[in-house]
Amino acid sequence: MGERGRPRHPDRLTPAEWRVVDAVRHGLTNGEIARRRGTSRDAVKFHVGNAVRKLGLAGRAELRAWRGAPADSALAGRTGEEAAVLGPIGQVSRTVTDLGRAKAFYGGVLGLSHLYTFGDLAFFDCDGVRLFLTAGETKGAESVLYFSVPDIDAAYDELLGRGVEFLGAPHLIFRHESGVEEWMAFFTDPDGHTTAIMSQVPPR
Repeated sequence: MGERGRPRHPDRLTPAEWRVVDAVRHGLTNGEIARRRGTSRDAVKFHVGNAVRKLGLAGRAELRAWRGAPADSALAGRTGEEAAVLGPIGQVSRTVTDLGRAKAFYGGVLGLSHLYTFGDLAFFDCDGVRLFLTAGETKGAESVLYFSVPDIDAAYDELLGRGVEFLGAPHLIFRHESGVEEWMAFFTDPDGHTTAIMSQVPPR
């Protein structure tokens, strides 16, 4: 007779265990993982325990620092021979209290392209830089988002027409030795986070 039950998974961890491991390495608690995965804390705890045991680790702290990738991942088998050179900013995150309201503002009002939404996370494209919105309790000041525009006066008028409430008119911030001027205008998102449009204006 063959063995009963589920057949042995070809990778060292099951897909469910990999998802939990990645969440642990992302710094999420069991409760946060359970909420995002739509499962129970006991199920998350079970998967964490299985992963720790299978990988021969001492506990959760070692699991968070453990480096490994699924067998079918593009990272599997890499040797790390490429130079560690930082590239351009790939993603900027911002916490919002109401994800639906934030999506309507960033997508509908500001006109950013919505990439996808996963649970309480939403992603928008900012001309190649990804804006990552996560629903939660805002804690203190967050980074100011500066959106480059080719014509600050035209952008100001357009956004005014869409209902954006600016804190003031476009104004000169700095004039470089080359004569290029930096102009900005500031507004806030629905959670009160400072946001701006900016434009570099060359001399005539």
